[in-house]
Amino acid sequence: MPKVVHFEINCDDLKRASKFYADVFGWKAKNWDDSEEYLIIKTGENDEPRFDGGFMKRISPDATTINTIGVPSLDDFMGKVKEHGGEIITPRSTVPGVGYHAYCKDSEGNLFGIIELDESAK
Repeated sequence: MPKVVHFEINCDDLKRASKFYADVFGWKAKNWDDSEEYLIIKTGENDEPRFDGGFMKRISPDATTINTIGVPSLDDFMGKVKEHGGEIITPRSTVPGVGYHAYCKDSEGNLFGIIELDESAK
């Protein structure tokens, strides 16, 4: 069954958001592949259960936190989203070394991501 595998917090100022979450929760953030637009969040140490995410430049005025759901086939689930009244917001994109990703809206207008994991993605 597909489940949430990642979260993203949309930000106007990545450094300010990173500092806030570090000061409040002790989360650590670092740039993703030299990107100024995306920071990876580590919410705990390697030896403890955790659910990691990212800080990203705000993609739309109403975007807040986006949960990403791992799916076995991105194309199949993009079809299911449309079939059941949702909307594809961004086209299929490749995240090198991670997999294939798209942002969607559900029937209520909520943003979410779907990702097909594939370490060989280029």
